[in-house]
Amino acid sequence: MGEQEFFQPLTKEDTVTVILYRIGIVFSTAIISFIAVLVYKGPSLLYPMSISGTSSIILLLLLYLSVGLCVFFIHLYVGSYHRFLKKIFYVSLLCLAGLFIIGKGNPVVPLLRTPPYSVMLLIPLSLCIGFVTAKEAVCFRLFEGYIIAMIMPVYLFVYSLGVLDQKGAAFILAFIALMLVFFMLRKVFMPIHYDIGDKSAYQP
Repeated sequence: MGEQEFFQPLTKEDTVTVILYRIGIVFSTAIISFIAVLVYKGPSLLYPMSISGTSSIILLLLLYLSVGLCVFFIHLYVGSYHRFLKKIFYVSLLCLAGLFIIGKGNPVVPLLRTPPYSVMLLIPLSLCIGFVTAKEAVCFRLFEGYIIAMIMPVYLFVYSLGVLDQKGAAFILAFIALMLVFFMLRKVFMPIHYDIGDKSAYQP
């Protein structure tokens, strides 16, 4: 993909799916950035999640929902890639269920333990985000997408081992958030037809 010319008129479905895809990018970026801002000022990496049980669960579920929009409405020429991405997202949902079970109804509780080994269960979700950003990097030269794709899962893994101190963890998360914001601003204002490309080239 990555073509910037019209190959065929856009249908209503084309427009709606691209908008939903980009809404997913906007909301996932906003949520991660919100967490990063509070983390930078808070006493622990996931401090904002500990504000209350209800708010923490809602924030986490909204993140999964927004990433899900990206996963299911992304436009890819190769169908097998899309199926692979969906499988990763399904794994992330199983991991979310695991967090609910471990946290006895609050999936954020395991993320706040020391050391926070349960943070590894967020890695599949980060791989979904990385897949999306890397795809855009390949198609439209949004090179920050490569950086996001490489850093996020590694960051979660290293943090889960308790290796990073609070300052280092907050700094790296803030950097990831800044890259996501830069990526989002460059992506969401592209013409809608950029995401559709040549539909005759799509593979099942």
